[in-house]
Amino acid sequence: MAAYSSSLTVLLLLLHVTAMSMISMGVAGSYGQSHRYKAIYSFGDSLADTGNLYYETEKLSASRTSCLHLPYGETYFHRPTGRCSDGRLIVDFLGKELTTKMGLPLLKPYLGIKNGKIKKDWKAREGVNFAVAGATALNSSFFIERGILNIATNYSLAVQLDWFKHLLPSICNSSSDCKKVLGSSLFLVGEIGGNDFNHPLFLRKSVEEIKAYIPFVINEISSAINELIHLGARTMIVPGNFPIGCNVIYLRIFNTTNMKEYDEAGCLKRLNELAQDYNKKLRVEINRLQRLYPNTNIIYADYYRAALPLYHSPKRYGFKTIQNSCCAAGVNNGSRCPSACYDPSHYISWDGIHLTEAAYNLIAKRIIKWTLGLF
Repeated sequence: MAAYSSSLTVLLLLLHVTAMSMISMGVAGSYGQSHRYKAIYSFGDSLADTGNLYYETEKLSASRTSCLHLPYGETYFHRPTGRCSDGRLIVDFLGKELTTKMGLPLLKPYLGIKNGKIKKDWKAREGVNFAVAGATALNSSFFIERGILNIATNYSLAVQLDWFKHLLPSICNSSSDCKKVLGSSLFLVGEIGGNDFNHPLFLRKSVEEIKAYIPFVINEISSAINELIHLGARTMIVPGNFPIGCNVIYLRIFNTTNMKEYDEAGCLKRLNELAQDYNKKLRVEINRLQRLYPNTNIIYADYYRAALPLYHSPKRYGFKTIQNSCCAAGVNNGSRCPSACYDPSHYISWDGIHLTEAAYNLIAKRIIKWTLGLF
């Protein structure tokens, strides 16, 4: 009997360790296999913006209006929607696969709702998108204090969170109701933070200087997660950064004849190392939060690992070289793209910064498979 009890104790300990390991790897285990969410609430930047840029009332700079014109949106929507791609984004594919059986409608942008431009076919309990192209995790004042004056917008993560709180009475009307509604919803917290590195990189700031921003960015994301949990959120996906050293725009900006700067795929090693350093520290913080809130599911989405094979073996996935984008003009200082390639599905990069629908689709499938085990 004592031997049986000892064996049972060891087994339970092994199961506990396995479960914790899955959490630290960003895997939701069987929870994701059986659970479909009733709504998605999304925060982030242009990688997740489904139209807030389109409905923004502020006067936009020329570099920010490119996403509002064709050929942006040509592949799926056949018109510009404010998405900075030829078609759908990762959040669109996540919404299709992770919500109700038939999938919820594509997420409506908050600014369109706020400005009264979106009145039909919108239900707060089906989810809302707060992401804005150009947004940073940190407030613009952080960058201004450091002489970085090219910040596109001050719709930071904190601002987006305030929008959510402002809309909350339309989503639920009591503490118990909010707990029920938000507890059955999925919160996509990012990708956000990429522009906190992009803006200084565009100004040729050193990687060493930018690395010093990482703790501030992660603290901002962590604070947002804390606040969402206290409001009633129970399941959050928190993406890391892409292998930015493979971005066409950076391959142009930091082009060098020193081949030691590149990896075997032709990506810039130091920029990918910056992304990896950030991702590693973000995962540490997510693991800390998961231990702090054991009744929540805080899932790290490894965008880096999901995207890297596309760059290392592009032909295997039906893509051409990683050196060019479909919308070549978009690489030149964010200028408008007058025309695009014949078939965007043959390219990873859409405009040098953002990816094509084809690339986002493959990445989304990997994220869903790895983090929620649905494929």
